[in-house]
Amino acid sequence: MDTLTSMELFVSAVESGSFSATARSMNLTPSAVSKQISRLEDRLGVRLFNRTTRQLAPTEEGRAYYERCQRILADVAEAEAAVTELNADPRGVLRVNMPVVFGRRHIVPIIGQFLERYPDVTMELSMSDQFVDPIAEGVDMLIRVGELKDSSLIARKLAEARRVVAATPGYWDKRGKPERPDDLKAHNCLAYSYLSSGNTWRMTDDAGKEHVIQANGNLASNNGEALLEAALEGLGVVNLPTWMVGPDLEEGRLVEVLSAYAQPEPSVHAIYPPGRHLSAKVRAFVDYLVGHFKEQPLGKAA
Repeated sequence: MDTLTSMELFVSAVESGSFSATARSMNLTPSAVSKQISRLEDRLGVRLFNRTTRQLAPTEEGRAYYERCQRILADVAEAEAAVTELNADPRGVLRVNMPVVFGRRHIVPIIGQFLERYPDVTMELSMSDQFVDPIAEGVDMLIRVGELKDSSLIARKLAEARRVVAATPGYWDKRGKPERPDDLKAHNCLAYSYLSSGNTWRMTDDAGKEHVIQANGNLASNNGEALLEAALEGLGVVNLPTWMVGPDLEEGRLVEVLSAYAQPEPSVHAIYPPGRHLSAKVRAFVDYLVGHFKEQPLGKAA
């Protein structure tokens, strides 16, 4: 068995946790898989797995070898895909994970046009506000809004927006409009619990000074639309992106304050694993989204 095939077999065994599952996927017998792993261990001079009757787990050396095998196999797949898929028409199942509210408001309404343009593509959408591992979840790409954490994933910016502090006209009439960020301490601030900064709102004035506010209130939620609905009922102040509150600002249902203070911009990114050729279907969808948001920006202004 050649080196690349041995690597594929080893990676499959790590990911499946079973020689039997690897055997089925590679059309081999479990004993053949076990023998190949033993030969690989002999050649490398290390034990790659700890084996028990119930569990198959990589050793420390095995996990290090697994990570390198992943990269090597991905590079090989990318090289092959570069010559076989580069000019291919997008086709197959495209699996995309996205935030619930952003996906429902800004992605789902434009999917029909994409699928009409590429009739050989079918889509599977999953929605979650929590960041997911695209490899573990078996998705081709993620769409995420906001600050990205350091990772090995590749990100391409799709669009930009801005965050605004807003409440209903009736709320401001009753409580008074804040003139400075510190004034928010006297207000009922509705917190988005999935925001990486929690209930800390950061604003920067024209002089570059940062104002850090602990936005306290009697309601927090992991769903931005829930906070928006509560704000529209006059409950308190929200700090939400324009892609969510833009129509309510335009129609006067909400009124922005502290617009002179800049906040971190909740950019929208397409994210996919590194070391893999960007398949025609993923590339087509990313390009489609970039073009759409270029023509119809989420906007830095409401």
